[in-house]
Amino acid sequence: MGTEGSTMLEPLRRELPPIGPEAAASSASCSLAPHYESVGGARRFTRSALTGWELDEQFDTVALVVSELVTNALRHALPAEPCTPSIRPAPGREPAVRLHLMRWTSRLVCAVRDPSDESPVARAHTAEDPDCTGESGRGLHLVEAFSDNWGWHPLAGTLHGKVVWALFRLPD
Repeated sequence: MGTEGSTMLEPLRRELPPIGPEAAASSASCSLAPHYESVGGARRFTRSALTGWELDEQFDTVALVVSELVTNALRHALPAEPCTPSIRPAPGREPAVRLHLMRWTSRLVCAVRDPSDESPVARAHTAEDPDCTGESGRGLHLVEAFSDNWGWHPLAGTLHGKVVWALFRLPD
């Protein structure tokens, strides 16, 4: 499964309608505060959206991937400030991290936008940790294993940063 984090949207576009939210059968989006408690909020938001779309049976897999993508954004894409509840976006400013869920008839896409221009990097297996059994660093490997495709792309225009996405094929 997966694309090993292709930087192009081509894997996302293959066999799909255009990816704009207006082309999706349904879409939902939420802002996430820059603290780790937001990961639980992202899972609750995902459960609510999937329940509304009658996709409850997809929750465990999708929530795992959403958790990993949001955790990576909070851990690696935000400035060096600690992820604490006291840090909030300035009034009128776009939140640093945003979760988007888009559903088509046969596909679901989870996308997390963050302010970093850096490519997401899966931790390589090392002699010290050949099976990636450490406490962290397995997030993108889990995204790869549980989604049908994933990748990322830089943002353009007035928004800065990137979007990391994961695609799931839905049962007929």
